[in-house]
Amino acid sequence: MDVNMSFSHDMDDEYEKLIRRMNPPRVVIDNDACKNATVVRVDSANKHGILLEVVQVLTDLNLIITKAYISSDGCWLMDVFKVTDQDGNKITDEVMLDYIRKALGPESCFSYSMRSVGVAPPVDYTAIELTGSDRPGLLSELSAVLTHLKCNVVNVEVWTHNTRAAAVMQVTDEETGTAITDPERLSTIKKLLCNVLKGSNKSRGAKTVVSQDVTHTERRLHQMMFADRDYERTNDDDVLEEKPRPDVNVVNLYDKDYSVITIRSKDRPKLLFDTVCTLTDMQYVVFHANIDAEGPEAYQEYYVRHVDGSPVKSDAERQRVIQCLEAAIERRVFEGLKLELCTTDRIGLLSDVTRLFRENSLTVTRAEVTTRAGKAVNTFYVRGASGHPVDAKTIDSIRQVIGQTILKVKGGPEELKPVSQESPTSFLFRGLFKSRSFVNFGLVRSYS
Repeated sequence: MDVNMSFSHDMDDEYEKLIRRMNPPRVVIDNDACKNATVVRVDSANKHGILLEVVQVLTDLNLIITKAYISSDGCWLMDVFKVTDQDGNKITDEVMLDYIRKALGPESCFSYSMRSVGVAPPVDYTAIELTGSDRPGLLSELSAVLTHLKCNVVNVEVWTHNTRAAAVMQVTDEETGTAITDPERLSTIKKLLCNVLKGSNKSRGAKTVVSQDVTHTERRLHQMMFADRDYERTNDDDVLEEKPRPDVNVVNLYDKDYSVITIRSKDRPKLLFDTVCTLTDMQYVVFHANIDAEGPEAYQEYYVRHVDGSPVKSDAERQRVIQCLEAAIERRVFEGLKLELCTTDRIGLLSDVTRLFRENSLTVTRAEVTTRAGKAVNTFYVRGASGHPVDAKTIDSIRQVIGQTILKVKGGPEELKPVSQESPTSFLFRGLFKSRSFVNFGLVRSYS
Protein backbone atom coordinates (compact mmCIF):
# COMPACT_ATOMS: atom_id res chain seq x y z
CA MET A 1 0.00 0.00 0.00
CA ASP A 2 2.86 2.38 0.86
CA VAL A 3 4.39 1.74 -2.57
CA ASN A 4 1.08 2.55 -4.27
CA MET A 5 0.66 5.77 -2.25
CA SER A 6 4.23 6.84 -3.08
CA PHE A 7 3.63 6.11 -6.77
CA SER A 8 0.38 8.10 -6.72
CA HIS A 9 2.12 11.05 -5.01
CA ASP A 10 4.92 10.99 -7.62
CA MET A 11 2.33 10.93 -10.41
CA ASP A 12 0.55 13.93 -8.91
CA ASP A 13 3.84 15.83 -8.71
CA GLU A 14 4.66 15.04 -12.35
CA TYR A 15 1.19 16.09 -13.48
CA GLU A 16 1.50 19.35 -11.55
CA LYS A 17 4.88 20.06 -13.17
CA LEU A 18 3.37 19.38 -16.59
CA ILE A 19 0.53 21.84 -15.94
CA ARG A 20 3.02 24.49 -14.81
CA ARG A 21 5.12 23.99 -17.96
CA MET A 22 2.05 24.28 -20.17
CA ASN A 23 0.64 27.25 -18.22
CA PRO A 24 3.57 29.06 -16.59
CA PRO A 25 2.64 31.68 -14.00
CA ARG A 26 2.97 35.31 -15.02
CA VAL A 27 4.06 37.98 -12.54
CA VAL A 28 3.81 41.70 -13.25
CA ILE A 29 5.13 44.28 -10.76
CA ASP A 30 4.00 47.87 -11.30
CA ASN A 31 5.20 50.87 -9.31
CA ASP A 32 3.28 53.40 -11.43
CA ALA A 33 -0.30 52.11 -11.24
CA CYS A 34 -0.85 53.16 -7.62
CA LYS A 35 0.25 56.33 -5.86
CA ASN A 36 1.22 54.83 -2.52
CA ALA A 37 1.81 51.11 -3.09
CA THR A 38 3.51 48.61 -5.38
CA VAL A 39 1.06 46.52 -7.40
CA VAL A 40 1.87 42.81 -7.80
CA ARG A 41 -0.24 40.83 -10.30
CA VAL A 42 -0.03 37.06 -10.39
CA ASP A 43 -1.76 34.93 -13.03
CA SER A 44 -1.31 31.16 -12.85
CA ALA A 45 -2.99 27.79 -13.21
CA ASN A 46 -5.35 27.27 -10.29
CA LYS A 47 -4.99 24.58 -7.64
CA HIS A 48 -5.94 24.20 -4.00
CA GLY A 49 -3.50 26.13 -1.83
CA ILE A 50 -2.02 28.35 -4.55
CA LEU A 51 -3.39 31.52 -2.91
CA LEU A 52 -1.65 30.62 0.34
CA GLU A 53 1.63 30.11 -1.53
CA VAL A 54 1.47 33.58 -3.04
CA VAL A 55 0.48 35.28 0.22
CA GLN A 56 3.20 33.37 2.06
CA VAL A 57 5.94 34.59 -0.29
CA LEU A 58 4.88 38.23 0.18
CA THR A 59 4.45 37.82 3.94
CA ASP A 60 7.84 36.16 4.41
CA LEU A 61 9.41 39.28 2.91
CA ASN A 62 7.73 41.33 5.67
CA LEU A 63 5.66 43.22 3.11
CA ILE A 64 2.39 44.84 4.15
CA ILE A 65 -0.57 43.87 1.95
CA THR A 66 -2.89 46.89 1.98
CA LYS A 67 -5.36 45.69 -0.66
CA ALA A 68 -5.94 42.49 -2.59
CA TYR A 69 -8.36 41.22 -5.21
CA ILE A 70 -8.55 37.49 -5.90
CA SER A 71 -10.48 35.67 -8.59
CA SER A 72 -10.06 31.96 -9.34
CA ASP A 73 -13.23 30.72 -11.00
CA GLY A 74 -12.40 27.98 -13.48
CA CYS A 75 -8.85 26.75 -13.96
CA TRP A 76 -7.02 30.07 -13.73
CA LEU A 77 -6.06 32.22 -10.76
CA MET A 78 -5.78 36.00 -11.02
CA ASP A 79 -4.46 37.86 -7.98
CA VAL A 80 -3.75 41.56 -7.53
CA PHE A 81 -1.93 42.76 -4.41
CA LYS A 82 -1.03 46.27 -3.31
CA VAL A 83 2.01 46.06 -1.04
CA THR A 84 4.35 48.35 0.85
CA ASP A 85 7.35 47.92 3.11
CA GLN A 86 7.10 48.21 6.90
CA ASP A 87 7.38 52.00 6.64
CA GLY A 88 4.51 52.31 4.16
CA ASN A 89 6.74 52.93 1.12
CA LYS A 90 6.69 51.33 -2.31
CA ILE A 91 9.06 48.44 -2.98
CA THR A 92 11.96 49.82 -5.02
CA ASP A 93 14.78 47.45 -4.08
CA GLU A 94 15.57 45.60 -7.31
CA VAL A 95 16.91 42.57 -5.45
CA MET A 96 13.58 42.13 -3.65
CA LEU A 97 11.55 42.79 -6.79
CA ASP A 98 13.58 40.20 -8.68
CA TYR A 99 13.09 37.72 -5.85
CA ILE A 100 9.30 38.19 -6.01
CA ARG A 101 9.31 37.59 -9.78
CA LYS A 102 11.36 34.41 -9.40
CA ALA A 103 9.51 33.10 -6.35
CA LEU A 104 6.07 33.50 -7.94
CA GLY A 105 6.97 33.22 -11.63
CA PRO A 106 7.90 30.41 -14.05
CA GLU A 107 11.28 29.87 -12.39
CA SER A 108 9.70 28.89 -9.10
CA CYS A 109 9.56 25.22 -8.27
CA PHE A 110 7.23 25.36 -5.27
CA SER A 111 4.31 23.06 -4.94
CA TYR A 112 1.69 23.32 -2.22
CA SER A 113 3.59 22.25 0.84
CA MET A 114 4.31 23.79 4.19
CA ARG A 115 7.98 23.12 3.44
CA SER A 116 8.33 24.88 0.15
CA VAL A 117 7.78 28.62 0.32
CA GLY A 118 10.03 31.07 2.10
CA VAL A 119 12.12 28.37 3.74
CA ALA A 120 15.90 28.42 3.78
CA PRO A 121 17.82 25.37 2.53
CA PRO A 122 17.98 22.47 4.99
CA VAL A 123 20.28 23.00 7.95
CA ASP A 124 21.77 20.54 10.40
CA TYR A 125 19.37 20.67 13.32
CA THR A 126 16.63 18.62 14.94
CA ALA A 127 13.12 20.10 14.96
CA ILE A 128 10.93 19.52 18.01
CA GLU A 129 7.21 20.28 17.82
CA LEU A 130 5.38 20.75 21.11
CA THR A 131 1.73 21.27 21.99
CA GLY A 132 0.20 21.30 25.47
CA SER A 133 -1.40 23.36 28.20
CA ASP A 134 -0.06 26.88 28.67
CA ARG A 135 1.01 28.13 32.10
CA PRO A 136 3.40 30.72 33.56
CA GLY A 137 7.04 29.65 33.26
CA LEU A 138 6.44 26.96 30.62
CA LEU A 139 9.10 28.20 28.18
CA SER A 140 11.56 28.50 31.06
CA GLU A 141 10.98 24.88 32.08
CA LEU A 142 11.22 23.56 28.52
CA SER A 143 14.46 25.39 27.79
CA ALA A 144 15.94 24.32 31.15
CA VAL A 145 15.28 20.67 30.32
CA LEU A 146 16.92 21.05 26.89
CA THR A 147 19.97 22.72 28.44
CA HIS A 148 20.25 19.91 31.00
CA LEU A 149 20.09 17.38 28.15
CA LYS A 150 22.99 19.19 26.41
CA CYS A 151 20.85 20.55 23.57
CA ASN A 152 21.65 23.95 22.10
CA VAL A 153 18.51 25.87 21.16
CA VAL A 154 19.11 27.49 17.74
CA ASN A 155 15.64 28.79 16.80
CA VAL A 156 12.30 28.79 18.59
CA GLU A 157 8.85 30.15 17.90
CA VAL A 158 6.17 29.89 20.58
CA TRP A 159 2.47 30.78 20.35
CA THR A 160 -0.13 30.66 23.11
CA HIS A 161 -3.88 30.97 22.80
CA ASN A 162 -6.92 30.01 24.86
CA THR A 163 -4.87 28.19 27.56
CA ARG A 164 -2.99 26.17 24.93
CA ALA A 165 0.63 26.48 23.79
CA ALA A 166 2.48 25.38 20.67
CA ALA A 167 6.17 25.63 19.87
CA VAL A 168 8.60 24.68 17.13
CA MET A 169 12.11 24.39 18.55
CA GLN A 170 15.21 23.76 16.44
CA VAL A 171 18.08 22.29 18.45
CA THR A 172 21.57 20.88 17.92
CA ASP A 173 23.92 18.76 19.98
CA GLU A 174 25.86 20.94 22.43
CA GLU A 175 29.21 19.33 21.62
CA THR A 176 29.05 18.73 17.85
CA GLY A 177 26.72 21.55 16.80
CA THR A 178 24.87 19.12 14.52
CA ALA A 179 21.47 17.45 14.49
CA ILE A 180 20.67 14.91 17.19
CA THR A 181 20.04 11.52 15.60
CA ASP A 182 20.53 8.95 18.36
CA PRO A 183 17.11 7.25 18.80
CA GLU A 184 17.54 6.61 22.52
CA ARG A 185 18.53 10.20 23.22
CA LEU A 186 15.66 11.53 21.12
CA SER A 187 13.25 9.30 23.03
CA THR A 188 14.52 10.74 26.33
CA ILE A 189 14.14 14.30 25.04
CA LYS A 190 10.58 13.62 23.90
CA LYS A 191 9.62 11.97 27.19
CA LEU A 192 10.96 14.74 29.45
CA LEU A 193 9.54 17.56 27.33
CA CYS A 194 6.16 15.87 27.16
CA ASN A 195 6.13 15.51 30.96
CA VAL A 196 6.80 19.24 31.30
CA LEU A 197 4.00 20.02 28.85
CA LYS A 198 1.50 17.87 30.71
CA GLY A 199 2.14 19.59 34.02
CA SER A 200 -0.82 19.14 36.35
CA ASN A 201 -3.46 19.40 33.60
CA LYS A 202 -4.99 15.96 33.22
CA SER A 203 -7.97 17.01 31.11
CA ARG A 204 -6.03 18.00 27.97
CA GLY A 205 -3.16 16.06 26.46
CA ALA A 206 0.34 17.05 25.38
CA LYS A 207 2.22 16.08 22.25
CA THR A 208 5.89 16.05 21.30
CA VAL A 209 7.15 15.26 17.78
CA VAL A 210 10.81 15.11 16.73
CA SER A 211 11.75 15.55 13.08
CA GLN A 212 14.72 16.28 10.81
CA ASP A 213 12.46 17.91 8.21
CA VAL A 214 12.49 21.59 7.26
CA THR A 215 9.14 23.29 7.81
CA HIS A 216 7.69 26.75 7.45
CA THR A 217 7.41 27.52 11.15
CA GLU A 218 4.39 29.85 11.19
CA ARG A 219 2.51 27.62 8.77
CA ARG A 220 3.23 24.65 11.00
CA LEU A 221 2.20 26.45 14.20
CA HIS A 222 -1.21 27.22 12.71
CA GLN A 223 -1.62 23.55 11.82
CA MET A 224 -0.52 22.40 15.28
CA MET A 225 -2.88 24.73 17.14
CA PHE A 226 -5.73 23.88 14.78
CA ALA A 227 -5.14 20.16 15.37
CA ASP A 228 -5.00 20.86 19.13
CA ARG A 229 -8.43 22.54 18.89
CA ASP A 230 -7.34 25.79 20.51
CA TYR A 231 -10.39 27.38 18.86
CA GLU A 232 -12.76 25.63 21.27
CA ARG A 233 -14.01 27.89 24.05
CA THR A 234 -15.72 27.16 27.33
CA ASN A 235 -18.23 29.29 29.21
CA ASP A 236 -15.47 30.20 31.66
CA ASP A 237 -13.39 31.61 28.79
CA ASP A 238 -16.27 33.86 27.76
CA VAL A 239 -16.57 35.23 31.30
CA LEU A 240 -12.83 35.78 31.82
CA GLU A 241 -12.03 37.37 28.47
CA GLU A 242 -13.39 40.87 28.08
CA LYS A 243 -11.30 41.91 25.08
CA PRO A 244 -13.24 42.34 21.82
CA ARG A 245 -13.13 39.53 19.31
CA PRO A 246 -12.87 39.80 15.54
CA ASP A 247 -16.21 40.18 13.78
CA VAL A 248 -16.57 37.04 11.63
CA ASN A 249 -19.74 36.22 9.69
CA VAL A 250 -20.64 33.36 7.35
CA VAL A 251 -23.67 33.42 5.02
CA ASN A 252 -24.59 31.29 2.01
CA LEU A 253 -25.37 32.55 -1.50
CA TYR A 254 -27.60 29.70 -2.58
CA ASP A 255 -27.99 30.89 -6.16
CA LYS A 256 -24.19 30.76 -6.62
CA ASP A 257 -23.40 27.87 -4.23
CA TYR A 258 -20.86 30.02 -2.38
CA SER A 259 -20.43 30.71 1.28
CA VAL A 260 -19.44 34.33 1.92
CA ILE A 261 -17.10 34.87 4.87
CA THR A 262 -16.59 38.46 6.05
CA ILE A 263 -14.03 39.44 8.66
CA ARG A 264 -13.59 42.80 10.37
CA SER A 265 -10.76 43.19 12.84
CA LYS A 266 -7.97 45.48 13.89
CA ASP A 267 -5.30 45.36 11.23
CA ARG A 268 -1.86 43.93 12.00
CA PRO A 269 1.07 42.38 10.09
CA LYS A 270 0.49 38.91 8.60
CA LEU A 271 -3.27 39.02 9.17
CA LEU A 272 -4.08 37.92 5.62
CA PHE A 273 -1.62 35.02 5.83
CA ASP A 274 -3.21 33.82 9.06
CA THR A 275 -6.77 33.76 7.70
CA VAL A 276 -5.87 32.23 4.33
CA CYS A 277 -3.75 29.62 6.11
CA THR A 278 -6.70 28.60 8.28
CA LEU A 279 -9.16 28.43 5.38
CA THR A 280 -6.69 26.22 3.51
CA ASP A 281 -6.19 23.94 6.52
CA MET A 282 -9.98 23.62 6.83
CA GLN A 283 -10.12 22.50 3.20
CA TYR A 284 -11.95 25.52 1.82
CA VAL A 285 -11.22 26.87 -1.65
CA VAL A 286 -11.24 30.65 -2.13
CA PHE A 287 -12.87 31.56 -5.46
CA HIS A 288 -13.09 35.31 -4.98
CA ALA A 289 -11.79 37.64 -2.29
CA ASN A 290 -11.62 41.34 -1.56
CA ILE A 291 -9.13 42.58 1.05
CA ASP A 292 -8.92 46.16 2.35
CA ALA A 293 -6.39 46.97 5.07
CA GLU A 294 -5.49 50.56 4.30
CA GLY A 295 -6.83 51.87 7.61
CA PRO A 296 -6.58 50.75 11.23
CA GLU A 297 -9.35 48.20 10.61
CA ALA A 298 -8.98 45.39 8.10
CA TYR A 299 -11.89 44.08 6.04
CA GLN A 300 -11.71 40.66 4.38
CA GLU A 301 -14.38 39.08 2.21
CA TYR A 302 -14.06 35.53 0.88
CA TYR A 303 -16.32 33.56 -1.48
CA VAL A 304 -15.56 29.94 -0.67
CA ARG A 305 -16.61 26.36 -1.14
CA HIS A 306 -15.36 23.21 0.51
CA VAL A 307 -12.99 21.09 -1.61
CA ASP A 308 -15.94 18.77 -2.24
CA GLY A 309 -17.66 21.66 -4.06
CA SER A 310 -20.28 22.45 -1.43
CA PRO A 311 -20.85 25.64 0.59
CA VAL A 312 -21.12 25.55 4.39
CA LYS A 313 -23.77 22.92 5.05
CA SER A 314 -24.92 23.39 8.64
CA ASP A 315 -25.00 25.81 11.54
CA ALA A 316 -22.46 23.65 13.37
CA GLU A 317 -20.05 23.95 10.45
CA ARG A 318 -20.67 27.70 10.28
CA GLN A 319 -19.87 28.10 13.98
CA ARG A 320 -16.69 26.06 13.57
CA VAL A 321 -15.51 28.27 10.69
CA ILE A 322 -16.15 31.37 12.80
CA GLN A 323 -14.31 29.96 15.82
CA CYS A 324 -11.31 28.81 13.78
CA LEU A 325 -10.91 32.17 12.04
CA GLU A 326 -11.23 34.01 15.35
CA ALA A 327 -8.48 31.80 16.77
CA ALA A 328 -6.25 32.34 13.73
CA ILE A 329 -6.48 36.11 14.19
CA GLU A 330 -6.05 36.05 17.97
CA ARG A 331 -2.96 33.82 18.10
CA ARG A 332 -0.65 36.72 17.24
CA VAL A 333 -2.51 39.39 19.21
CA PHE A 334 -0.82 40.30 22.48
CA GLU A 335 -1.40 42.66 25.37
CA GLY A 336 1.66 43.68 27.33
CA LEU A 337 5.25 44.41 26.44
CA LYS A 338 7.50 43.45 23.57
CA LEU A 339 11.06 42.82 24.70
CA GLU A 340 13.96 42.45 22.26
CA LEU A 341 17.20 40.81 23.29
CA CYS A 342 20.31 40.93 21.11
CA THR A 343 23.59 39.50 22.38
CA THR A 344 26.29 36.96 21.64
CA ASP A 345 24.77 33.49 21.55
CA ARG A 346 25.86 30.83 24.02
CA ILE A 347 24.67 27.49 25.36
CA GLY A 348 21.82 27.91 27.84
CA LEU A 349 21.07 31.55 27.00
CA LEU A 350 17.35 30.99 26.43
CA SER A 351 17.05 29.01 29.67
CA ASP A 352 18.77 31.77 31.65
CA VAL A 353 16.72 34.61 30.21
CA THR A 354 13.34 32.90 30.52
CA ARG A 355 14.14 31.80 34.08
CA LEU A 356 14.82 35.43 34.93
CA PHE A 357 11.43 36.36 33.45
CA ARG A 358 9.71 33.64 35.44
CA GLU A 359 11.37 34.62 38.71
CA ASN A 360 10.07 38.15 38.15
CA SER A 361 6.50 36.92 37.52
CA LEU A 362 6.52 37.64 33.78
CA THR A 363 4.52 35.32 31.51
CA VAL A 364 5.77 34.80 27.96
CA THR A 365 2.75 34.73 25.62
CA ARG A 366 4.76 34.60 22.38
CA ALA A 367 8.42 34.23 21.53
CA GLU A 368 10.62 34.38 18.44
CA VAL A 369 14.16 33.16 19.06
CA THR A 370 16.74 33.14 16.27
CA THR A 371 20.49 32.73 15.98
CA ARG A 372 22.32 34.59 13.23
CA ALA A 373 26.07 34.41 12.74
CA GLY A 374 26.74 33.77 16.42
CA LYS A 375 24.25 36.43 17.57
CA ALA A 376 21.07 35.69 19.48
CA VAL A 377 18.20 37.87 18.26
CA ASN A 378 15.21 37.14 20.47
CA THR A 379 11.77 38.75 20.77
CA PHE A 380 9.55 38.06 23.77
CA TYR A 381 5.95 39.20 24.25
CA VAL A 382 5.31 39.28 27.99
CA ARG A 383 2.65 40.25 30.50
CA GLY A 384 2.45 40.32 34.28
CA ALA A 385 1.11 37.61 36.56
CA SER A 386 -2.59 36.79 36.08
CA GLY A 387 -2.68 39.06 33.03
CA HIS A 388 -1.95 42.25 34.96
CA PRO A 389 0.11 45.05 33.33
CA VAL A 390 3.86 44.70 33.61
CA ASP A 391 5.34 46.80 36.37
CA ALA A 392 8.00 49.27 35.20
CA LYS A 393 10.21 48.47 38.17
CA THR A 394 10.18 44.79 37.24
CA ILE A 395 11.47 45.50 33.74
CA ASP A 396 14.00 47.93 35.18
CA SER A 397 15.33 45.25 37.50
CA ILE A 398 15.60 42.67 34.71
CA ARG A 399 17.40 45.10 32.40
CA GLN A 400 19.90 45.93 35.12
CA VAL A 401 20.81 42.25 35.40
CA ILE A 402 20.88 41.51 31.66
CA GLY A 403 22.15 44.86 30.44
CA GLN A 404 20.39 48.02 29.26
CA THR A 405 21.75 47.73 25.72
CA ILE A 406 21.12 43.99 25.48
CA LEU A 407 17.42 43.95 26.45
CA LYS A 408 15.23 46.69 25.01
CA VAL A 409 11.56 47.51 25.56
CA LYS A 410 9.57 47.95 22.35
CA GLY A 411 6.12 48.95 23.53
CA GLY A 412 3.57 48.77 26.29
CA PRO A 413 0.66 50.46 27.99
CA GLU A 414 2.89 52.77 29.95
CA GLU A 415 6.18 54.51 29.43
CA LEU A 416 9.04 52.52 30.88
CA LYS A 417 11.99 54.77 31.59
CA PRO A 418 15.51 53.29 31.65
CA VAL A 419 17.56 53.60 34.78
CA SER A 420 20.45 56.05 34.83
CA GLN A 421 23.08 53.35 35.08
CA GLU A 422 23.43 49.60 34.94
CA SER A 423 23.59 47.58 38.09
CA PRO A 424 27.10 46.63 39.16
CA THR A 425 25.85 43.03 39.24
CA SER A 426 25.02 42.94 35.53
CA PHE A 427 28.28 41.11 34.82
CA LEU A 428 26.76 38.15 36.66
CA PHE A 429 24.37 37.54 33.76
CA ARG A 430 26.65 34.86 32.41
CA GLY A 431 28.37 33.49 35.50
CA LEU A 432 25.56 33.49 38.02
CA PHE A 433 23.11 31.65 35.79
CA LYS A 434 25.66 29.06 34.72
CA SER A 435 26.60 28.33 38.31
CA ARG A 436 23.15 26.99 39.16
CA SER A 437 22.46 23.35 38.43
CA PHE A 438 19.20 22.71 36.61
CA VAL A 439 18.85 19.47 38.55
CA ASN A 440 18.96 21.47 41.80
CA PHE A 441 16.61 23.96 40.16
CA GLY A 442 14.07 21.17 40.39
CA LEU A 443 12.69 21.13 36.85
CA VAL A 444 14.46 18.12 35.46
CA ARG A 445 14.14 15.88 38.48
CA SER A 446 10.45 16.63 39.01
CA TYR A 447 9.56 15.52 35.48
CA SER A 448 11.97 12.60 35.17
